[in-house]
Amino acid sequence: VQLQASGGGSVQPGESLTLSCAASGFTLNRPAIGWFRQAPGKEREAVACLSTNNDITYYPDFAKDRFTVSRGKAKNTIDLRIDNLTPEDPAVYYCGTDLGQASSYALCHRRPTTWGQGTQVTVSS
Repeated sequence: VQLQASGGGSVQPGESLTLSCAASGFTLNRPAIGWFRQAPGKEREAVACLSTNNDITYYPDFAKDRFTVSRGKAKNTIDLRIDNLTPEDPAVYYCGTDLGQASSYALCHRRPTTWGQGTQVTVSS
């Protein structure tokens, strides 16, 4: 079971960015997949989670307006689109899962058991 996050980079404020999480070793038809981020000096926080058995999504309040989690165009991928990036968004973004957890809400509120390596997002003008 592996996850690999990609798509990070440096963008200007107000721009959009799409991150991708590629899953291998399991099929995206049951477990929830979540995106989390960790800024320097801060705890890792949930950004968005998707249940792969029914495509139900969950977002914490701060992420409801600008973050969108969805199935990617590539097979076995889950994307995170971030719109209107702000100076509060720079962080290392991680995708995570728990094969025994199908609920997007539960995954976002509990720590995944499997993490991908992070991808860095920087916002600078």
